[in-house]
Amino acid sequence: MAVRNIGLPDPVFEYLVAHSVRDSDLKRRLREETAKLPLGMMQIGPDQGQFMALLVELIGARRALEIGTFTGYSSLCVAEAMGPQGRMICCDISEEFTSIARRYWREAGVADRIDLRLGPGVATLDKLLADGETGKFDFAFIDADKTSYDAYYERALKLVRKGGLIAIDNVLWGGDVINPKDRSEDTVAIRKLNEKLAKDDRVTLAMVSIGDGLTLARKH
Repeated sequence: MAVRNIGLPDPVFEYLVAHSVRDSDLKRRLREETAKLPLGMMQIGPDQGQFMALLVELIGARRALEIGTFTGYSSLCVAEAMGPQGRMICCDISEEFTSIARRYWREAGVADRIDLRLGPGVATLDKLLADGETGKFDFAFIDADKTSYDAYYERALKLVRKGGLIAIDNVLWGGDVINPKDRSEDTVAIRKLNEKLAKDDRVTLAMVSIGDGLTLARKH
């Protein structure tokens, strides 16, 4: 599978998916189409998609925010889980990749729940704050450029309500977070955010070894 999966050997991961993921033909087709792209490894796995959908159901989310949409698999999972009353704002910079997302959103019947905003993520989030959206979101998923992760997190923390949940992807970064020789900008940014979050008393925290590592932060 063309997804980042740090935790399990492929046969065990395939068993996990076969015995837990209640998939649809549409989602499988989206994953398969995305896997053929040069950057297909950026797609989250079906286990993570279903896990996030369950989280959204558990907190009764009706407004969600996504920073980094790619081809739309994660947003499709979340939008379906929120139900017809749910509304989601997706932030991305790629018309090419999100055109694939739009196609599958329409086919799944959730396009009317998703507001895609193309442009730099920080600017989009700042606009939401300026428009009075502070504390109006139940759930946020961060999965965009790693060097801006801290900026996205700080803004998401303002935008979600008390008790709202922020999910941050790729926090284990293929294991490179513990490699002292890796001083690349992306790795350093993730490492710094992980260290910050471990001490952040504004949230209740859990780091989960699903996919490439997923941090869950519940706002106090």
